[in-house]
Amino acid sequence: MAQVFVLEVQERTKSGTNAAKQIRKQGLVPAVLSVPGDALYKAIRHGVRIFDVKHKGGVQKTLLRDVQWDPLGHDILHADFYRVRADEKITLDVKVELKGTAPGVTTGGVLVQQIHSLSVECLIVNIPESIRVNIGELQIDQAIHVREVPLPEGVTVKNDPEAIVVQISKKIEEVVAPVAAAAPGAEAAEPEVIGRVKAEEDEEGEEPAKK
Repeated sequence: MAQVFVLEVQERTKSGTNAAKQIRKQGLVPAVLSVPGDALYKAIRHGVRIFDVKHKGGVQKTLLRDVQWDPLGHDILHADFYRVRADEKITLDVKVELKGTAPGVTTGGVLVQQIHSLSVECLIVNIPESIRVNIGELQIDQAIHVREVPLPEGVTVKNDPEAIVVQISKKIEEVVAPVAAAAPGAEAAEPEVIGRVKAEEDEEGEEPAKK
């Protein structure tokens, strides 16, 4: 199951650009509510998307939907949280994590991962941190499709069942044709001189001068 992070938030009474700047100066991140900036930053960097938001003595489960960063990607400017009911199914992308070493790679094949995340539907309490795909028995010219990926309990996948998640392909080696060597004693062909040939043809075509 995915990590859950607890955030204690404050009521946001003012809106607008100037109000948002004042909130950031206090070390908070402007959202619908004001969120502690350092705590949110660390949680996001660790891949956390589910938050138990504490506000006015109550706790509400939320999903981090969007984060707006500054142009340098250092500071969080804004965060959007989606409040989720315990019995509500949601759809989101979950990263695919390959597990093991494919025998096909050790015998000269090339591992090609075509899908790096899967779109899944589940309750917020069932959101997996990642979906593990075991490649420990994958040989050259073999593949694992979406329909073959084992899913945690309560999780369904929305991707095309026939789509390939990962496969082992043959390594394509470039073959360079050898250059034919000249036969021993063979002389290089003399290049044709167009001007000389033309002159010889003109001489042959001249009529003898009349006396």
